[in-house]
Amino acid sequence: MSSLVRFLFSLAAAIAAASLLAASLRRHVQPSRLPEQLNPGPMAARNRSFVLWLHGLGDSGPANEPIRTFFTAPEFRLTKWAFPSAPNAPVSCNHGAVMPSWFDIHELPMSPGSPQDESGVLKAVENVHAMIDREVAAGIHPDNIFVCGFSQGGALTLASVLLYPKKLGGGAVFSGWVPFGSSVIERVSAEARKTPILWSHGVADRIVLFEAGQAGPPFLQSAGMSCEFKAYPDLGHSIATEELTSLQTWIKGRLKASQDKES
Repeated sequence: MSSLVRFLFSLAAAIAAASLLAASLRRHVQPSRLPEQLNPGPMAARNRSFVLWLHGLGDSGPANEPIRTFFTAPEFRLTKWAFPSAPNAPVSCNHGAVMPSWFDIHELPMSPGSPQDESGVLKAVENVHAMIDREVAAGIHPDNIFVCGFSQGGALTLASVLLYPKKLGGGAVFSGWVPFGSSVIERVSAEARKTPILWSHGVADRIVLFEAGQAGPPFLQSAGMSCEFKAYPDLGHSIATEELTSLQTWIKGRLKASQDKES
């Protein structure tokens, strides 16, 4: 047998063996599939939740991340948290100093009659809505989305919840204020009016005066919205553990109601 014949014979045998091996592999290897936990059904997606926390003037998102450690109840096992940071911008009440700020603040202490940067607020609201929309697109139901914020972040929370076109799980305002005039009420959708509001404010607050916080519930009432207002007699411009405990209970109740409704 010539060298060429022997080579062709060996090549044919190798091809045949490879064909047999490929056939065997096709019989024994099952099509790949995602693990069950990576492919949640509709109910699992429904039970997921999202909490967006908006910090105050001059603060940052990462500095507020320890807040999530207060939320230890089982209902928060599937909760996604976000602590974004405001962009750096000059702030009028601080003589134009550049610092993290969601929008401009013209004067402090903040009172019910303080001038407001409505255009800046509305621009910041667009960014918050984009964050919410991303979570909705990822499968989290709006009923399980909660926006919370302190001081300037509380004012932005209120604006973002009022102007979002859908009903959300809730908005929680801590030591915040109403950041625009009553003309905005006309832009609040019928669905947004169903979003519940929790408002917490320290009576001893000398930065955002308690009176500024008290102006919130009547404003919301005129918009046809419900508001649970909690006053803390000895609290200044800060967040107390008692407030976070109350927030956990408040969110838990709404998560359960959402899940029961789906069931």
